[in-house]
Amino acid sequence: MPAITVDNPLTLPRLDPVDPTTSRGRPVLAVTTAPSGHEGEGFPVRRAFAGIDLKHLDPFIHMDQMGEVDYAPGEPRGTSWHPHRGFETVTYIIDGIFEHKDSNGGGGTISNGDTQWMTAGGGILHIERPPEHLVVSGGLFHGVQLWVNLPRADKMAHPRYQDIGSSHIKLISSPDGGALIRIIAGEVDGHQGPGSTYTPISLVHATIAPGATVKLPWDPSFNALAFVLAGDGTVGAERRPVTTGQMTVFGKGDYLEISAADTQDSRTESLEMFILGGQPIREPVAMHGPFVMNTREELVTAFEDFQAGRLGSIPANYESM
Repeated sequence: MPAITVDNPLTLPRLDPVDPTTSRGRPVLAVTTAPSGHEGEGFPVRRAFAGIDLKHLDPFIHMDQMGEVDYAPGEPRGTSWHPHRGFETVTYIIDGIFEHKDSNGGGGTISNGDTQWMTAGGGILHIERPPEHLVVSGGLFHGVQLWVNLPRADKMAHPRYQDIGSSHIKLISSPDGGALIRIIAGEVDGHQGPGSTYTPISLVHATIAPGATVKLPWDPSFNALAFVLAGDGTVGAERRPVTTGQMTVFGKGDYLEISAADTQDSRTESLEMFILGGQPIREPVAMHGPFVMNTREELVTAFEDFQAGRLGSIPANYESM
């Protein structure tokens, strides 16, 4: 799992130790298992939010673990051109290479720890796919795509694109060096990630060594979710077991407690967790396909605008991306 890393986490800034006499650990409300499916032209995904009440997800609305899959030559898949309105897509690539292009002029190539952050806002068309050389050769592919809702006041914001290279992600460690914390967006214990957000959120990829425990300070006003990308461990002070493809929903409190099992399987050196939380928007959600609005009438308008070409047009030279 070659997302950006360091040889010795103890060389990094560290989390402050949690004082259990003044801080309250978040209890585990639920652990769910993501069902498998396919997206776009056929790449395999796990639907991370399946079975979780929206009240625990807000401001997030959808999340897929893409892969992990080792493609044979000719197998890599992407998506065709498609529209979005009313939210942001965040694509974090752990292994492999993905190319993106949108009708607003944004786009680029992301790989091995890079993040592509697209604010659809009032409307955009985009395409995501592996580069031609990867289609020919095949290879490992693994990533996460997250949809972040926009509040009513920002749903029609002008589209924008953020290319967050792995070298810009904030790296910190747990006090004993047993966990490497990559902050993609938001603030964790005073350490700020590079992603710029409309809604206050925090996104973290944590690698926790076998037998290690991390107590991660978390904004008490945020919700908190933790998805196992790979490995085995436990969550909460109650040490609830979790494994690859499972999502933990935490209750209220000041910090998250996550531990890696002493022994991992032969394919996984450590426990890999994607941890996310944000300030709930608490507005009505009307969602259908690629549009996330507040009312059914706004959804109808979004479809009409797309059909009329008002969400953008496919660039004439898109094949050369």
